[in-house]
Amino acid sequence: MKVVLISMPDVAPIIIHEMAIHMPNLGIASVGGNIDDHHEVYTIDLIRKRRQVKKYLTRTLNRLRPDIVGLSAMAWQYETCIRIARLVKHLLPETKVVIGGYHATLMSEEIGCSDEARYIDFMIRGEGEEACRRLVNALEGNDRIEEIPSLSYQKAGKFFHNRAGEMLDLSRLKPPIRDSRRLTWGYHILNSKIEVMETSRGCTRSCNFCSIRHMYGKSFRTYPINRVIADIEAIYYKNRTRWIFLTDDNIVLDKEWVYELSDAIIEQKYKGLNLVVQADCISMAKNEPMVRRMAQAGFKSVFLGIENVSAKNLARANKGNSEKIVREAVEVCHRNGIMVIGGLVMGFPDDDEQSLIDNFAFFNSLEVDGAYCQILTPYPKTGIRQSLLEEGLVTNPLDYKKYNGLWANVRTNHLSADQLQYLSWYHKQRVLGWWEPSGFVRRDGKLWTGIWRYTFRPVLQYLYARKMRKTGWEGRYRDELARLSRMNRFDDIDDFDRQEDVA
Repeated sequence: MKVVLISMPDVAPIIIHEMAIHMPNLGIASVGGNIDDHHEVYTIDLIRKRRQVKKYLTRTLNRLRPDIVGLSAMAWQYETCIRIARLVKHLLPETKVVIGGYHATLMSEEIGCSDEARYIDFMIRGEGEEACRRLVNALEGNDRIEEIPSLSYQKAGKFFHNRAGEMLDLSRLKPPIRDSRRLTWGYHILNSKIEVMETSRGCTRSCNFCSIRHMYGKSFRTYPINRVIADIEAIYYKNRTRWIFLTDDNIVLDKEWVYELSDAIIEQKYKGLNLVVQADCISMAKNEPMVRRMAQAGFKSVFLGIENVSAKNLARANKGNSEKIVREAVEVCHRNGIMVIGGLVMGFPDDDEQSLIDNFAFFNSLEVDGAYCQILTPYPKTGIRQSLLEEGLVTNPLDYKKYNGLWANVRTNHLSADQLQYLSWYHKQRVLGWWEPSGFVRRDGKLWTGIWRYTFRPVLQYLYARKMRKTGWEGRYRDELARLSRMNRFDDIDDFDRQEDVA
């Protein structure tokens, strides 16, 4: 069988402009790497083809003529996913379309009853490696679709949902695709190459705005150390890449595992290795020897889920942070030379304008190296979505295209959704101001931080000053909303949809 696995082109900017960081999709790479070897498998990351999605897919799919096309999507990428499924069926009517990822996992029953179900043949819920492997074999005649756990399939115009499968044994998974079977290249973080891997799956924390438990349950599993080192070896030597983002949901849940992993990496004596991870504040604050070992192993940057300064909001989110814990976590990381990107979430039910100002001021006082600011998003099937719906605070329950953290889909008890959208943006500009790279960042990125500080930022400041003189803050805000609206709009796919609707 010939299989093509595709990730969506939709992006959500991480700290800086959406064109500055393009990372490969590990989900499709891992699923593809675990399909049995006698099948022909390719992966496509449409993040690298954002300006010509339809043109590229039409040319590539007509050349390959796959038997199966797999599409992976988050909630805010689902609209694009369906448009691409529609394009696939238009180009290759006999090709089977299977969708997976978070949205298919959370919303399989709703999708199965929807109008767009006619473009979908199968859905894979949860971890996809084993279910997809068996599905490909079943379509070849060597397995039974009805017996594959975590698979949903369409029969006689109706979707059937097989029982959920068990969590996978990570020691049995094969490495992801990073070779010539990957048809798109050019992944980067600013001017450096970057790859993606994982050392563990799952998170045992209980944050109620997160949907991770629907994918992995409330579990934490680690890969064998030798598998992790083999992954790093492949990235470091074969792909000649020095930046690696670890997609682990929370790598530091098992302190002893982190020590073991760090020691194994240190033993390999990699030069110039830069590891980027995600972690919780409590683990980092309370285990400085562990953080020191991570720094020695090449962990250069960590995303900390700080979320909010308000104790009431943190309790509402089932988040165990406190202002004291957050400060300790940032200080521990900085003492050991690790950059900190802090995650901030605003728009909790009791937030007013002063709450937003207080949160940005808190971030300034932390002296984090970068801020990733989002508006509280009622993701499907999360606990906080249900409570916000019951309180009448969700203003956009169904347009998932805007569920990327950049749009206000909720109101608060004091602010309308429009006010929340504007004031979050306005006070970010006023309080956080223009980004100033810290000493850590300048040391590890002398070229691009120099270009930013002495070329791009002065030019942008001049242009924005001119804009402010003409239109003020309202004009800048209108431009920002227009930019956000354009960001994940793909004109050639839109044109195709309109033509199909007319036909």
